[in-house]
Parts: sequence; C-alpha cells; structure tokens
Amino acid sequence: MALRPAAPFQVSLSGQTALVTGAGEGVGRAAALALARAGAAVLVNDLNPDRADTVAEAITAAGGRALAWQADVTNRFQVSAMIERARDEFGRIDLLINAAGVYKAGVLDKLDEWEWERIVNVNMTGAFYLTQLLSRVMSAEGGGVIVNVAAAAGHPNTIPLGAAYVASKSGLIGFTKQTARELAPHGIRVNAVCPANLDDADVPQAETALGRPGTADEVANVILFLCSDAASFLTGQAINVDGGASTP
Repeated sequence: MALRPAAPFQVSLSGQTALVTGAGEGVGRAAALALARAGAAVLVNDLNPDRADTVAEAITAAGGRALAWQADVTNRFQVSAMIERARDEFGRIDLLINAAGVYKAGVLDKLDEWEWERIVNVNMTGAFYLTQLLSRVMSAEGGGVIVNVAAAAGHPNTIPLGAAYVASKSGLIGFTKQTARELAPHGIRVNAVCPANLDDADVPQAETALGRPGTADEVANVILFLCSDAASFLTGQAINVDGGASTP
C-alpha cells in the first residue's frame, strides 16, 4: 500500500513556546515544523548544529519564530543553559518535546557498557534532565505540556535486536507515567508517543494492520494533538503510533 501524506492537524498554539530536542531529523524535526505551523515559537535543539540551523531556517522562512541551539541532552549544564536561552529569547516555555534518541542494533552478548550507557543516557536520562529542570519553570508559570517520544518497541512488542534501546524506551514510558502523576498538581500534563514502523526509521519494522509504513509527520500530528487543549484531560498515557502492529 502506498504512503499517503499526513493530513495537517489544525490547532492554534499562537503565543506559546516549544522546546524540541532531537529536532534536526525524524520525528523531532517533524514535530518542530508542525508546532511552528500551529503558531508556536520553537527552540530547535540538536547535537548537530547544521541540522538544527536547517530546521530553524525552514521555520523562519515560512514566517515562524525559531532559534537553533546545539546542546547535548546528556549534559545537565548544557540543558540548563538551553532552557535559559529559550526563556531569554521567547519569554517562557510552554511545551517540551523530548525527541532526542539513538538506536543501535547489536546482540546482547556483544553489547559493551559504553554503548549501553550512551543509549540509556540519550533516550532516558536526557528526558529526565529536561523534565526536571523545565517542570520547575512550568510550575512557576502556571503549567505546561511535556511529550516524550518513546517507542512501541517494548510496549508491548520486542524487536530482533536492541536490548539497550528497548530498555531505555520502556523506562521512558514508566518515567512518563510517574512524572504525569507528580506534576499534575502543578498544571503540567505528561504523555508519550510510541512510534514504530516508520518509513525512514533505523529501527526494524514489523507488518502493520494498515499495510504500509507510517511517516514522521503522522507521529507529529499526534504530538500536536497532545500539546493542544483538545487533550486537556489526557495525561500519563503512552500512545502507540505504529499502524496497528501492536493491536492484540
């Protein structure tokens, strides 16, 4: 079955600011562009400065507001500086999309501790740093929305290779549920999207109920919904966006 373009999800986020990590490519890039089209100002974060610049330039060329920022999400000091720069530029931060992530295939008995720590640190510890530091700001400013980009891998299905990846993404789902509970009294909603079977992903794909792979834009539409007031009673959820591959 041929890919079909994702229909734009129409919401207004005018006057809001989003910080998107891993925004240089894939789901992070699609999310940054979708949020900008909805009217949000966007801090575009990526470890690769060229990718961050390219996405920020695309947003500004389309009439939006964006700031490219290189930072390593596994470095707490760089994360703190990034948050302060976004606040200096845009005044406040209302939305956080933790999309930075890495995947590397490899069998368990050949997985060294450096690779394990790298994958866990990027996929889960980075989200912890951003969530902890930015939730303090959001709490003081009346609330906000956090969306973590996890994966359908491990929720509930395994994949042929990738123990560290599955462990980190499963941990991110648990982190989402717990932070949703703790931050709800502060007006902060926390949810996760769990993509799989995307046309440009490195992670192994499975057969989908829809008979085709998905696109990063289709995942971005779900992120946009979760950021909107249409999802005002939704928190602590992990939503699989995988074409029905995980359907019981």
